[in-house]
Amino acid sequence: MKRATVAMLAMIAMALLMVHQTEAINCGDLVTMLRPCVGYLQSGGRPTKECCDGARRLQGATQSQADRRTACNCAKSAAGQFKVRQDTATSLPGKCGISSTIPINPSVDCNRIP
Repeated sequence: MKRATVAMLAMIAMALLMVHQTEAINCGDLVTMLRPCVGYLQSGGRPTKECCDGARRLQGATQSQADRRTACNCAKSAAGQFKVRQDTATSLPGKCGISSTIPINPSVDCNRIP
């Protein structure tokens, strides 16, 4: 009986660690992932490999609707703060070869993100 209890506690501890690792995205995460994109988002041109790698990481980190909406609100705030051009923000996913449902737009309604 004691071994079963210890085994169960070990499984619960492992589950808690797994939940902690898949914690929801936050604005700091988004800024870190997209920081290499700031130059492109402000000036245009061609996004760097590091920028596209960050955009791919962001795409992978926003699988749930809640994460996409959180990321949208963070991107919305950052777009205004970093004076992001709308045309470059819209074209970033395509130039990086990904699809994204997270607009980088200061006027988007993030509650409408699927």
